[in-house]
Amino acid sequence: MSVFIIRRLMQAVFVVWIMSLLVFVGVNIVGNPVDMLISPEADQAEIERVIKELGLDRPVHEQYWYFLVNALKGDLGNSFVFNQPALKLIIQRIPATFELAVVALLMAIIVGIPLGVYAGLKPDGKISKTIMATSILGFSLPTFWVGLMMIMVFAVILGWLPSFGRGETAPLFGIEFSFLTWDGLRHLLLPALNLSLFKMSLVIRLARAGTREVVHQDYIKFARAKGLSQNRIIFVHLMKNIMIPVVTVLGLEFGGLIAFSVVTEFVFSWPGMGKLIIEALQNLDRPVVVAYLMIIVVIFVVINLVVDVLYSVLDPRVRIQDLKG
Repeated sequence: MSVFIIRRLMQAVFVVWIMSLLVFVGVNIVGNPVDMLISPEADQAEIERVIKELGLDRPVHEQYWYFLVNALKGDLGNSFVFNQPALKLIIQRIPATFELAVVALLMAIIVGIPLGVYAGLKPDGKISKTIMATSILGFSLPTFWVGLMMIMVFAVILGWLPSFGRGETAPLFGIEFSFLTWDGLRHLLLPALNLSLFKMSLVIRLARAGTREVVHQDYIKFARAKGLSQNRIIFVHLMKNIMIPVVTVLGLEFGGLIAFSVVTEFVFSWPGMGKLIIEALQNLDRPVVVAYLMIIVVIFVVINLVVDVLYSVLDPRVRIQDLKG
């Protein structure tokens, strides 16, 4: 097991390094942030002074080396616009984005797995067919349109829920969270539901496919022949086996929830990382963009590592095959 984890850690470090190179070079060859930061009437001397202050006069490979050395010290550069450490700006927004992503993932799991298992156990029932037909909408409808419709129905027409902002927060371990207050929970519900719809549909289909495959296995038939109750068969024998692909996909999808919550945060004015990155892109604030992308890369890599470990725990054949390879 330790060899398996060490190998995965080495792969993770290599991936982060390669992605840091691609992200830095990709961001730094697009646009000229100086044009956004100084007045169009500025003379050449002023332009050269700003370029030198920002370190943009160096070749890209020197800028990357300087970035890499400082990144190892925890410094991802200063924002051109806010004149603050880019990492600090993002860390201030991370709790809001993580809270939104976690609640959306929980919604997808709590709703998606039971519906998927039910649809898999009774595939020909009307309710099952309705569940599968509805799940198609989760894949098909664009997130921004669904968000706008939610605002129109639940905030404007019915007036049940607020349409923007994070609402009142309360501290937990020194970090502000919305779900700890009633007002914050009301603000959280619509954006979390909007963000979870695609993942909910995905979980329903994964759970249904896994159930249809597992339910015909010999050990399920043997459990029924022994006279075990339906609940025991489902929660002990069936759920354990269908959760292997579900855990794998949900782990990767959690990274996607964090990375691609930009649209939901923009529609609902949720003050997370997504809203910050839109502002940074509009102003060509390179350090913030690079810092954001690197944090997303690290999140994906860490999640992949955790998923690999969980997968090996659920299915020991994975680490045996890894050791043989």
